[in-house]
Amino acid sequence: MKMVKKLLVISTLSFTLVGFGSAAGAATQSHVVQKGDTFWNIGSKYGVSVLNLMKQNNKTTSLLYPGEKLVIPATNLSAADKDLLARLVSAEAKGESYAGKVAVATVILNRLNHPDFPNTVSEVIYQIDQGYYAFTPVKNGTINQAADEESKRAVDEALAFQGQGQGSLYFYNPQTAASDWVFSRETTITIGNHRFAK
Repeated sequence: MKMVKKLLVISTLSFTLVGFGSAAGAATQSHVVQKGDTFWNIGSKYGVSVLNLMKQNNKTTSLLYPGEKLVIPATNLSAADKDLLARLVSAEAKGESYAGKVAVATVILNRLNHPDFPNTVSEVIYQIDQGYYAFTPVKNGTINQAADEESKRAVDEALAFQGQGQGSLYFYNPQTAASDWVFSRETTITIGNHRFAK
């Protein structure tokens, strides 16, 4: 909790934090495999984890056959949660590349699966600790603006990517971060203006 409080203070000084998670639930729909389909593009299309998609269909390899019917697992991420997440990605990663937007959404998903952070999208995004907002877009109101289409796609891709990344829990702009603590975190990747860390 001490670490979270430090991060919340940093957040108001142009440091961005995000986190989030989703688990596969009961199957709700199916997909007939077309020529050229991969687990990755199917997972991205439906916004489900590739790992959960493979597990739901008892697959141990990435081999798919045209005409094969796959059961698409449901996630516990509602349409409202996806919209809120996309709005946060849009506000936090405005001007960043598509890969940067996917990485921001992935950090949010990682946070939901981590015991140090809240376990719902709205609790993570609207978290306030000792008067400090976890996310600048909540404080300045840009979270209320509609998400662009690229941010919506980035959320679906991050859901497909879930469980396969490097476990990033934070991201920040090293040019504007005002805390030495954040620089002590292990960097996982840098994309555009954001450095991702765990």
